[in-house]
Amino acid sequence: MPAAFIPSPSRGLWHIGPVPLRGYALCVLLGIVVCLWVTSLRYRRMGGRPGQVLDIATVAVPFGLVGARAYGVLASLHLYVGHDRDWVYVLRIWDGGFGMPGGVAAGALGAWIACRRLGVRLGPLAGAAAPGLAFAAAMASWGNWFSQEVYGRPAGVPWAVEIAPMHRVPGYENFATFQPLFLYESIWDVLAGVLVILAARRFQLTGARTFACYAALQATGSVCTGMLRIGRTERLAGIALSQILLALVLVGAVGYLYLTRARKGPDVVEPAAGDAPGSGAAVAAGAPAGDGDARAGGGPGSAASASFR
Repeated sequence: MPAAFIPSPSRGLWHIGPVPLRGYALCVLLGIVVCLWVTSLRYRRMGGRPGQVLDIATVAVPFGLVGARAYGVLASLHLYVGHDRDWVYVLRIWDGGFGMPGGVAAGALGAWIACRRLGVRLGPLAGAAAPGLAFAAAMASWGNWFSQEVYGRPAGVPWAVEIAPMHRVPGYENFATFQPLFLYESIWDVLAGVLVILAARRFQLTGARTFACYAALQATGSVCTGMLRIGRTERLAGIALSQILLALVLVGAVGYLYLTRARKGPDVVEPAAGDAPGSGAAVAAGAPAGDGDARAGGGPGSAASASFR
C-alpha cells in the first residue's frame, strides 16, 4: 500500500432519527439541485419565465432517475439476472448503480413531453441545462466513492483510492488501492461544464448545439474512464456495451455539430402567447418581443412547436 492514498468512507449510511441518509443518494440529490440551479439561472437570462425550469423538472427528473437506473442495470445485468441472483435488487436504488447517459436520455424525453404540454421550445432549455448536467455528473460521481463499486486498475499513486476487501473485484483481492475513477470523472465533468459555457459564448451556439457540445464532451470523458475500469460488464463482440453506446453518442454529437455549423445563436425565449409585447420574457431577455420570433424563425406557431433547434 502506498504511503499516501485516498481512504474510502468507513460508512455510507447515517440516521437522523428513523430517516436513513445514504452517501450515494446525497451525491445524486446534490447533483440534481446544482443542475436545476444552473439551468434556471441560464434559462432566465435567455428570457425564460421564473419557475419554468422547475415546472419542467417535475417531469424530467423522475424520467431521468428511471433512465439512469435502467442504464445501470443493463450495463451490469449479470448482477441481477442469473444463478443465485435476485431481480428484486433492481429496486434497491439506494445501493447505487445509476448511469448518467441513461439519465440524460430519459430526462431529455421527459423534458420534451413537459415542453410540449407547456408550449415551450426545447432547444433553449437544452442549451441552458447542458453545463448544469455536467456539474450534476461531477457531484453524482462522488457517490461511487461511498459505494466503492466503480474504480480502475491497481495503482500506487498518492491519489489512489483504498477499496475495502469486500468490494474488490475477484482476482484483485491482494491489491488495496486503485485508480479513483470517481475523481477523474468529477474533474472532467467540471471542466466539461466550463468548456460548454465558454464555447456557447465564444461560438454563439444555439441551444441544441450547446447540448451536442456537452454530449460530445461527456461521452469522451466516459469512454476514457471506462477504459480504465476493471470488473465484469456486459459486452458485445468483446467490447463493453456501455463503450459502444458512448461511442455512438460521441459520433452523433460531433456529426450534429458539423452539419449545423452554419446555425448561430444565442437563443432567446419567446414570450408566451398571453404575454403583452415588451413585457415578461421579452423584457427579461433585454430585447423587444419581436426579436424572439425573428430568431425562432416564425410567429406563435414556432413557439408552441417545442422544436429542438
